[in-house]
Amino acid sequence: MKVLIINGPNLNLTGSRETVVYGKVSFEDILHEIRGMYPEMIIDHFQSNIEGELIDHIQSADKGYDGIILNAGGYTHTSVAIGDAVAAVSIPVVEVHMSHVFSREPFRHISHISASCTGSISGFGPGSYLLGVEALRRKSEKFFLPKRK
Repeated sequence: MKVLIINGPNLNLTGSRETVVYGKVSFEDILHEIRGMYPEMIIDHFQSNIEGELIDHIQSADKGYDGIILNAGGYTHTSVAIGDAVAAVSIPVVEVHMSHVFSREPFRHISHISASCTGSISGFGPGSYLLGVEALRRKSEKFFLPKRK
């Protein structure tokens, strides 16, 4: 199985930015841990602060990956275009957030990508990514729902 983790704006600062909210573990350390737990999987990663680059990677992943873990960061709450890109691909997309978005500011309660994702995970810190990978790994099991159309 081949999975692409896509991180949006400011997630390159994970481990040093707002550590009370996001923790002190770098994303590189999170990725290393996940790859160690799933050695049979190919887990690639892309991060950008630029909306169009995120859209390009979502679209291109449809050809070479079995699923996407997407943390669109602040674009989750503002980008209809990223939501449209998620809707356009045929592979499952799992939305993840390290913080519990519903316990934060009201504008974070809105997601323009959730409706087109297979599911959403938030509030488990770095473990949100692990739960997302596990959800994709189980995608062929009967309790896992297909990507919404």
